[in-house]
Amino acid sequence: MKADGKAEGIERFISPGKGRGLRALKEFKVGDLVFMCPAYTYVLTVNERGNHCEFCFARKEGLSKCGKCKQAFYCNVNCQRGDWPMHKLECSSMCAFGENWNPSETVRLTARIIVKQKTQTEKTDSEKLLAVTEFESHLDKLDNEKKDLIQNDIAALHHFYSKHLEYPDNASLVTLFAQVNCNGFTIEDEELSHLGSAIFPDVALMNHSCCPNVIVTYRGTLAEVRAVQPISPGDEIFTSYIDLLYPTEDRNDRLKDSYFFSCECKECTTKEKDKAKLEIRKMNEPPKQEAVKEMIKYARNVIEEFRRAKHYKTPSELLEICELSLDKMGAVFEDSNVYMLHMMYQAMGVCLYMQDWEGAMRYGEKIIKPYSKHYPAYSLNVASMWLKLGRLYIGLEKKSLGVKALKKAIAIMEVAHGKDHHYIAEVKKELDEH
Repeated sequence: MKADGKAEGIERFISPGKGRGLRALKEFKVGDLVFMCPAYTYVLTVNERGNHCEFCFARKEGLSKCGKCKQAFYCNVNCQRGDWPMHKLECSSMCAFGENWNPSETVRLTARIIVKQKTQTEKTDSEKLLAVTEFESHLDKLDNEKKDLIQNDIAALHHFYSKHLEYPDNASLVTLFAQVNCNGFTIEDEELSHLGSAIFPDVALMNHSCCPNVIVTYRGTLAEVRAVQPISPGDEIFTSYIDLLYPTEDRNDRLKDSYFFSCECKECTTKEKDKAKLEIRKMNEPPKQEAVKEMIKYARNVIEEFRRAKHYKTPSELLEICELSLDKMGAVFEDSNVYMLHMMYQAMGVCLYMQDWEGAMRYGEKIIKPYSKHYPAYSLNVASMWLKLGRLYIGLEKKSLGVKALKKAIAIMEVAHGKDHHYIAEVKKELDEH
């Protein structure tokens, strides 16, 4: 890697109308590794403690815990030593606060950036093309609600991190939190379960498109960027910042809210997938336009209501919200409508949590075909749905269906994760055992 805004086969450039971007200097075929980027800093999510090593994110049994706080787990002494410069930020604080230690992941990540920026004066290996200090903050575009949330985060940072942290002034902290909100990444496993949050500066250089030509996956705390469409020299490299299931208006609402821009990619200008995504039931008397609009409004509200309800309702209450909303929307929407799929996906998640394997399988079977139609060809959402279904089938002794589903997952994962990824080795092992 050179330090002149170029890396092997890619370079930073000014993208017309978009500002900074990344473009290809050579040809990449589908499945090729375009570049990789180690995390500048990262945190394992609290829910995965004990399942994954805090330092390398390896998933294994029999991890050793930190002798002091007894809440961080490691593969071995080397991982524990490697993590200490960051873990010491939290260790004594976790001991002091006990059950009441609950800073958000954003706060934890930001604390680590502050420490890293103090100790690391040279550019790191993750900043070959873009430095953390160059991150866009969009401060001028934040509304009062977003500003208040940042002040809450700053208060939590002061509350939980008094011992090992030298704080910058309030204005610098506001900027830093705004930068993290726009440029942070969530690391997920092969079933898209949340593992943690991280900063990958060079990955953050890529602009968004709803028909991306690359996909980002993770190997521990290393981000890997692979081509999912053929890329020619001179082409801009685009990733997707958001879930691509939804229709154009919803995607752009989400982009405006989180990243402060509207997308003008081919998908957003032609809106060619919107009709299928908003499929209406075939009836003798088609529903009036007004009724469809009302139902879309209801669907958006119920999605938001469910997101909030997850924090305080019981699994059976959550399932009831899903079932009632599916009944109501089903009077107007086809099962392949993305709002139906969203609630089916939530219902499947609740069934998995409640270990109702049959229920989860039934929802998964309804979801998979429309998912394959609505998402791009090599989608992690589709791969993870095939994986979940395959594992459910095998657990329910439907072996041939299970094998078929797992093979479909592998076909996508070999492109998205690379053929030598340990996730693929694990799925192949499951196949061999059956």
